[in-house]
Amino acid sequence: MGFTVIIPARYGSSRLPGKPLLPINGRPMVEHVWQRAIASGADRVCVATDDERIETVIRALGGEVRMTRADHTSGTDRLAEVVEQMGLNEEEIVVNLQGDEPQMPASLVQQVAADMEAHKDASVTTLFQAISDRQTLFNPNAVKVVMDEQGYALYFSRAPIPWDRDSFSMPEQAVPRNNVRHIGLYAYRVGFLRRFAAWPASPIETQESLEQLRVLWKGERIHLTEAVENPGHGVDTEEDLKRAQKHG
Repeated sequence: MGFTVIIPARYGSSRLPGKPLLPINGRPMVEHVWQRAIASGADRVCVATDDERIETVIRALGGEVRMTRADHTSGTDRLAEVVEQMGLNEEEIVVNLQGDEPQMPASLVQQVAADMEAHKDASVTTLFQAISDRQTLFNPNAVKVVMDEQGYALYFSRAPIPWDRDSFSMPEQAVPRNNVRHIGLYAYRVGFLRRFAAWPASPIETQESLEQLRVLWKGERIHLTEAVENPGHGVDTEEDLKRAQKHG
């Protein structure tokens, strides 16, 4: 099975400006992510960025980098521009590894690519992990997902879904039951990326600020599998950065 990893790495961030270049154990965050992608055994790894400083870091590593427009509204839109630059064909599998995931195991990159290979009827494959604590359950930054019996997504939300009528009315006593969180690592085929880029943002996507809802809005399928390894923590805040620096 062959696949390409593209790492969208945007310099601008409202909470952590210049996030891809922030140091973790003396090396820029984006370098850690790039190394995880290389370790996955991908046929090709490319960083997609809108900033020359990030481009310089990746070129110094001997890596492939593509410059993109700065006005993309999502990482998936950025990937759609890059696959055209790279000349990939319609059926090639592309994994979207976010540039703020320095702890993402290479095994999970392989897992989403293999799931895309196995599910020809899915437009997107991604991962989930069981929720075991109330803090995660009610944290809007931890995206929840509900699936059907075959593992296809029914809905993603920042709210705690499915809602437990008897337990969740008192959040301080709530116990997660059958609640899982989405892990933002995606695989697609190039043909899907071209379709996605042509679709306008959907109302539910805009309301929840979740780009994967655009896929469900258009009636296409997202398949999920349970992560075979702990995905670690992405970096969205100063606290996340300190955690990443501590664990390397």
